[in-house]
Amino acid sequence: MKPNAAAPPPPPTVFVVDDDAAVRSALQLLLQSVHLDARCFATATEFLEQFDPRAHGCAVLDVRMPGMSGLELQDELNQRGAMLPVIFITGHGDVPMAVEALQHGAFDFLQKPFRDQELLDRIQRALQKDREDRAQILHKEEIRARLASLTPREREVLDLMTSGRPNKLMAADLNLSQRTIEIHRARVMDKMQAPSLAQLVRMKMELE
Repeated sequence: MKPNAAAPPPPPTVFVVDDDAAVRSALQLLLQSVHLDARCFATATEFLEQFDPRAHGCAVLDVRMPGMSGLELQDELNQRGAMLPVIFITGHGDVPMAVEALQHGAFDFLQKPFRDQELLDRIQRALQKDREDRAQILHKEEIRARLASLTPREREVLDLMTSGRPNKLMAADLNLSQRTIEIHRARVMDKMQAPSLAQLVRMKMELE
């Protein structure tokens, strides 16, 4: 039986972490004006206390904040396995720090002062990356589930199929008739939901 279609993901949230109350207020109004869900926090600690690593969306972080800095917050998110793309807001003197953040996996940085549309454009790109990353993970999870549905014999047949072994040699390898091999091949293709052998090979490669 083929798995049911996955439920649609929850709407994305833009998490803003900045110690400047005026900046937080302005960004919240800006994001709400384009119908984006925004949650704002004054400190990294406040953000982490309620953060769910499974959250969808992106984070907009000030580089310099009292207590835990934006860079330290990024490191903590990485350690927690968070997937949120991170956009840093930086002052002129913080550009080297922002470059370092990119080397540690940040999505982008924006130097003050910036136009509202510049930030919105980068946020939209970050949200698109978040959607693509999660779709890829879901795709791999679905392939693993299909693979787990195979019997041990079907898994042997799959391995031989994807190595380019013809039916006659597969039958000899497994001490089976060619007709039995054909039946196993058909079941493998059906369970893996692969329209072609090439697609089956790609699926296996994606998990390696």
